[in-house]
Amino acid sequence: MLCYLECIGTFQSINHHLMQLSRRNIGIILAPVLAILIWLFTAGLPLQARMVASIMVFCLVFWMTEVIPLSMTAFLGVLLAVMLGVARIETAFQNLGHPIILLFIGSFLLARSMTRHGLDKRIALFILSQPFFQKSLFRLFLGFSLVSFVLSMWVSNSVTVAMLLPLILGVTKLVCYREDDRNTAVYFLLGIAYSASIGGVSTIIGSPPNLIGVNYLAQQGVRIDFLQWMLMALPISLSMYGGMLLYMNYFLSKSSYNRELVSGYVQEEISKKEKLKKGELITMGVFSIAVLLWLTPGFLNLFGLEEAYTFMSTYFAESTVALLAALLLFLIPPGQENEGQGTITAGDLVKIDWDTILLFGGGMALGQLVVTSGLADIIGRGITAFIDPEQQFMLIFILVLLVLFLTEVSSNTAIAITFVPIIIGVLHGINVPLLYPVLGVVIACSFAFMLPVATPPNAIVYGSKQVPIATMVRTGVILNMFGAALISLFIMLYLAL
Repeated sequence: MLCYLECIGTFQSINHHLMQLSRRNIGIILAPVLAILIWLFTAGLPLQARMVASIMVFCLVFWMTEVIPLSMTAFLGVLLAVMLGVARIETAFQNLGHPIILLFIGSFLLARSMTRHGLDKRIALFILSQPFFQKSLFRLFLGFSLVSFVLSMWVSNSVTVAMLLPLILGVTKLVCYREDDRNTAVYFLLGIAYSASIGGVSTIIGSPPNLIGVNYLAQQGVRIDFLQWMLMALPISLSMYGGMLLYMNYFLSKSSYNRELVSGYVQEEISKKEKLKKGELITMGVFSIAVLLWLTPGFLNLFGLEEAYTFMSTYFAESTVALLAALLLFLIPPGQENEGQGTITAGDLVKIDWDTILLFGGGMALGQLVVTSGLADIIGRGITAFIDPEQQFMLIFILVLLVLFLTEVSSNTAIAITFVPIIIGVLHGINVPLLYPVLGVVIACSFAFMLPVATPPNAIVYGSKQVPIATMVRTGVILNMFGAALISLFIMLYLAL
């Protein structure tokens, strides 16, 4: 029997590798074929626009099939542009030193400090230990999803979900003691993944597509500060979160619940935690200072204090604050816990998400080529030829839905890099203000709930082997449609104000 199980395991492992290999091989073959076809069918375009179109299609296929790491695909695209004479080597990689790259690095190091010292888990356990969240199964789900939503506003979505995953698996083992309760764990896991994606759109640093949208808007002369983003995005994320809670309650209402078992488990987890350490206090203090400095320019602008706003925006920009916070964490020692070292150390540098950082740098260089080559405006004029500019809601809904479903089969960061410049071209073609539609499209990049490859939170909960892909697709497609409609309604409301 043991031999049989080992054979089955080996077969499944081989089958998985073959599937990965075939997908990679498809990408290697399909990317150059499609790039050549694009080149042949765009003979009427200017030379540079044709070349950029072919490069972007090549990269898009590589991103979707993950032939090489996502960041390396972006670098490959830029190198092709240099080799074909579309970009100059002296300027091609300037985006790697962009201030938003520094904001990425600083915010990732802040998040790393939270994870290293266990501050994120302490916050989660504190919330779940409250009697309110232990009274019913739905309230317990609300507690988990609320932690996921709030932490993802400030910490990487994937880190948030990875931290909550063992807690949820432990709790649901206690809850699912009847055969009829077997789906409880599935919807708990889907719920924290969805909450992380939804919460991540609320702040500029919550999700990589947010920063990409902010940067593209800045290139068009539209500047958004931290508070302005929150004022626009938070109502959308809260509404989506409320809809998700009601939807999940429908599935969870049929399951049983034992409060005593759950309360005992949470108390046991709390007892394993040590007293509040100095490293956690330092992280909390530095993080609070960073958030205060991020929000201050927005409040100054809100109250009409132009000189103070200009001073803060110039000398305490978001990227400056993020780096300053990270440096403080390197400088301040966490007491006797780690004598002679800072709250974070050189070892933490290698543990942040460098793939996303490099993808952003290389991808923004590609996105800039789409604009400077004129390709974005050409595609924009082509799309607007088939859409009545008066039908603004339908136009925005189609753009949001298109991006949302494309994100299902590729990285949300890669889709934002590729399509936001094109959508800016569309909006230029029909003379619609850029800010709110671009905001909607960027948010849509994080509202993909159907497939594991769509977002890191989806991939993590699917990797737990508890969530069947058919269930994720059935559950996610409803939320996808609801999200697209909700985003479109909010954007129309903002345009009307």
